[in-house]
Amino acid sequence: MATYSSYKKIVNEQVIDGTVTEAKLGTETRHRLCTKWLIGDACRCSAGCCCLWTVPGCTRKVFFEIWGAGGNGSGACSCNRCHHFQGTGGGYYNSKMVTTNPGCQYTMCAAGVYRCLSRECTACNGCTSYINGFGLSDFCAIGGLQGRANTNWSEHCYSCWSCCLGPTSNGGDFGMGSHVGNWSGIFNCHCHMQYVKPSGAPMLGGNLAQAISVCYMRCGCWIAPPGHGGQNAMSTYCGRCCGQGGTGGPGVVKVTFT
Repeated sequence: MATYSSYKKIVNEQVIDGTVTEAKLGTETRHRLCTKWLIGDACRCSAGCCCLWTVPGCTRKVFFEIWGAGGNGSGACSCNRCHHFQGTGGGYYNSKMVTTNPGCQYTMCAAGVYRCLSRECTACNGCTSYINGFGLSDFCAIGGLQGRANTNWSEHCYSCWSCCLGPTSNGGDFGMGSHVGNWSGIFNCHCHMQYVKPSGAPMLGGNLAQAISVCYMRCGCWIAPPGHGGQNAMSTYCGRCCGQGGTGGPGVVKVTFT
């Protein structure tokens, strides 16, 4: 049986098109879409960024998007050998839509980078970004894959691709990884041209390749953008050349709420 309160509800069919305009609505009844970003400092050894966020009044839906930190670049400390290189990977992406309530709190952490400036042929993976709070369970985005190098005359470093992550992966609704590049040039004792391509994080972008020609050693020296893979140390000569890789870019958190 219908109740009195049910007769007071307005349904779509009762509203004539064009009669309720934006000018006739008070500001408190209008749709509001707000966005917050949390990004660690883009520096060589970023510590990341964490905060406690309280859901503001009138908010019902929150869309969380997170990216892990980029992987660190490999070093070069093998004597009398050129290197094959595998580029570093950008941080993984994960997303989750939740129904929430004003006053709910969320601990949000955009990952810092693993503070090892590697001199070894295998570096460190990027660190994990995460959010804890109402409606979330183990929600995180892992860091990008580390850079690699080898001194084998015939074994190349192959690229790999981490694509879509299905529902419930790392507590999210949808996520994806990034491409981990490779490529080195002519491989002999004076390999005059070397090229390798770290990757950016999905949808954050970044297209930073590195190449050297006739250079004894170049360390991983540039500052990686957020979520982007770091730089490998590179050499085009055999000899006692040592170099260290650079750290990846910090993680990112984006919050869209209405």
